[in-house]
Amino acid sequence: MAFEYQEDHMRNSRGTLLFTCRWLPLISSPKALVFLCHGYGMECSGFMRECGTRLAAAGYAVFGIDYEGHGRSKGARCYIKKFGNIVNDCSNFFKTICAQEEYRDKSRFLYGESMGGAVALLLHKKDPSFWNGAVLVAPMCKISEKVKPHPVVVNILTKMEEIIPKWKIVPTKDVIDSAFKDPIKREVIRNNKLIYQDKPRLKTALEMLRTSISLEDGLNEVILPFFVLHGEADIVTDPEVSKALYEKASSKDKTIKLYPGMWHGLTSGEPDENIEIVFADITAWLDKRCNAVTFEQILRPSNQGFEKFDNVMVSMAATSSRTQSNGTYLCGLKRPRTQRRSAM
Repeated sequence: MAFEYQEDHMRNSRGTLLFTCRWLPLISSPKALVFLCHGYGMECSGFMRECGTRLAAAGYAVFGIDYEGHGRSKGARCYIKKFGNIVNDCSNFFKTICAQEEYRDKSRFLYGESMGGAVALLLHKKDPSFWNGAVLVAPMCKISEKVKPHPVVVNILTKMEEIIPKWKIVPTKDVIDSAFKDPIKREVIRNNKLIYQDKPRLKTALEMLRTSISLEDGLNEVILPFFVLHGEADIVTDPEVSKALYEKASSKDKTIKLYPGMWHGLTSGEPDENIEIVFADITAWLDKRCNAVTFEQILRPSNQGFEKFDNVMVSMAATSSRTQSNGTYLCGLKRPRTQRRSAM
């Protein structure tokens, strides 16, 4: 299906100019609206282009925004002064789209990857009845018990955050080598100058940590329909975290799928045949739900969380055969395969 790509800008409540983009199917009316929440250091127009084009080709109107300091948006590079600012900016932009006359009767879905999964869950928490569902790809939504930073370390860093908030604290650079399996795709991502590949800043790291803790404490408050996807060989965010979300969420329509042997970058770093499988699963899940008329209808049980796809039965019994890393962790994100790289 043919689609049109558009770019625009908006100013947030703090006066910062933010980049926005959209992929619109060239049909009379899209199936539903999908709103992209990208990961830490990432951006929408390049890194998430594959997602936008595939979903638009499947008949969905797709909208993205680069967070303040990310991608083509203005602001200190990858500096998150307050995580709530990201959530509020996304909420304002997404709801402006939803209020447009041609979209008022359309179902509304969130799509979050990695840290964007946290953004999506917080958008749901901000207005629980507004969203019709969410696709969460390797989300950052809980800190594994195995990897929580020591309280003493957190206390020391907290005392420093107002003095040197933009200090680049983590002494490694990136997780590209650990997140993206396919070497060709990995180099394309590394050469994307819009992607932040420097050390995380002090306040940014603490904001991500606090957000993870807050989400972990409120996983049972999640009530929207969701589909969480995770690679079993992901050592950037822990598949156990997605299992915890699935187990604790109060949603009556919830589905999880674990992909044996796949890494963190399910939609952008795997071989082509794996990416085809992932997007087929995502569009199948959306297609089944995009015609929901009301929030109550979409909350009806869906086979108790087990959903039959063409190639696998989703099951919480799936287990990983990978070897666990012995690295250190921060903000719920694991230390990557090479010790030179950042855990962010």
